[in-house]
Amino acid sequence: MSSPKKIRVLIVDDSAFVRRLASDALAADPAIEVVGTAANPYEARDRIRELTPDVLTLDLEMPRMDGLTFLRLLMEHRPMPVIVLSSLTQRGSDFALEALRLGAVDVLGKPNGSGSFGHLGPALCAMIKTAAVARLRRGPLPAPTAPRAQPAVPGPFRYDPRACILLAASTGGTEALREVLTALPAGLPGIAIVQHIPAGFSKAYADRLNGLCAFPVREAVDDEPLPPGTALLAPGNFHLMLKWQQDHYRVRVTSGPQIWHQRPAADLLFKSAADGGTAAHCIAGVLTGMGQDGAEGLLRLREKGAVTFAQDEASCVVYGMPKVAWENGGAQRQIPLDRVAPYLIARHLASFSHSHSRPPMSISTPPMAVNAPRHE
Repeated sequence: MSSPKKIRVLIVDDSAFVRRLASDALAADPAIEVVGTAANPYEARDRIRELTPDVLTLDLEMPRMDGLTFLRLLMEHRPMPVIVLSSLTQRGSDFALEALRLGAVDVLGKPNGSGSFGHLGPALCAMIKTAAVARLRRGPLPAPTAPRAQPAVPGPFRYDPRACILLAASTGGTEALREVLTALPAGLPGIAIVQHIPAGFSKAYADRLNGLCAFPVREAVDDEPLPPGTALLAPGNFHLMLKWQQDHYRVRVTSGPQIWHQRPAADLLFKSAADGGTAAHCIAGVLTGMGQDGAEGLLRLREKGAVTFAQDEASCVVYGMPKVAWENGGAQRQIPLDRVAPYLIARHLASFSHSHSRPPMSISTPPMAVNAPRHE
């Protein structure tokens, strides 16, 4: 019997030290083969032609040609899965987020001068395996900026303060969330978000969203309120939970153990809302990502009356988390990414406006949205 085909990886970094560390880390995984390295984009171009790797790891700050320029050219002429290795500086974070916009699958912070990748080795291996099965984005790049001048939700309405929107994503999620959030108007309930993102990048990501959205977006701080018309993002390497307190939501930001190898974990956010007595006023969804984080929490939310959904397979970069949420019954329906924002608006207006009681869940799904919903 032949052995399973290994994932062929090319490492592109101007630092010989990082090339060695990454090579050693990947060599520890029998499913991965480092087929070569390159010190700059020009070497990388030749090595790609010669070695036909499955996945590329890419430094962004290199001589002769910067990594972002190379990535843009690569995605235009020879699209392939790319994992970005970036410094954890503000400049590095900004570059990493731009790389994700250009089509990189994921980003990992570089080690800071240690002798090995340490705990980053398994993370890099996991990212390589996910990238190897990721669906690459096709078509024109999304605009680097977007206007904040989205119209507010029409009114007047009486909004139930217990209404909230909960979103979770992993691989491919930074751009998926950007697409959803920038299409939402001001005036919706508070939004709590778990995006699997390395520590050091979440603040820059929240700041970038804040500049693009029609409402404030910021990295969550422990014990702060989640008011209507605001989105809070879980900090990298910290869990985010929601607590109903008298007449408003507050968030908990904690360390705690990883769940499904993730911190932040969507399951903790979802279960905190499900167990807080306000699930029937929540809309919750799982977007693109590898693994099964969020499925159990989404099911618990649905069982307690929440409206739940998952991104559909065709629009996912990785159809992992949404697939599990659909198969375990946690998601009532699957929705194409470009229909998620209209769906959230429609469900909000149908379910949370005019009165403090939500209509029965037999309200028809907007025709723009989804696969046939499961029995509610």
